[in-house]
Amino acid sequence: MSFDLIKKVNDSQKKSQVVDVRSGDTVRVTQKIKEGSKERLQTFEGVVIRTDRKGSLTSQITVRKVTSGVGVEKSYLLHSPLVEKVVVVKRGKVRRNNLSYLRQRAGKSARLTGKDFDKSINDIRDEKAEAEAERMKAEKAAEAEAKANAKAQEEAELAKKAAEVEAAHAANS
Repeated sequence: MSFDLIKKVNDSQKKSQVVDVRSGDTVRVTQKIKEGSKERLQTFEGVVIRTDRKGSLTSQITVRKVTSGVGVEKSYLLHSPLVEKVVVVKRGKVRRNNLSYLRQRAGKSARLTGKDFDKSINDIRDEKAEAEAERMKAEKAAEAEAKANAKAQEEAELAKKAAEVEAAHAANS
């Protein structure tokens, strides 16, 4: 009973589709950053050195890059609402899931052999979100049209009143 309830809650929080990310991939992760009342998008590009719990709500990737001679690693929960998108730039040929040996390597020895892959894996479409966006767009268009009609009707009434006032003024003269 309780396991079914937990599974239902987890499934409701999952994104409908995520990119198939594997260890050795070079990825570009776009994340929402909130600073005070402002939000911005920040990208981080590096090599995926670890993937955890692929089918789970808590599926996670660890991305590493070297900047100014300093290695930087970030972990991302793939189903987090803060992770805007993940794009696979390059796929590396590796035989392990955890590439922690890359931490000790620098320069050419840290490179991975490239592998051909189908770039269409990055085309993730969320039909539900797209349908919601279309519905919102249609609602806004209908609302704008209703406002335009109300404004035109109001202008017609004002013109009619102005004509009546002018006719009354002409009759009095």
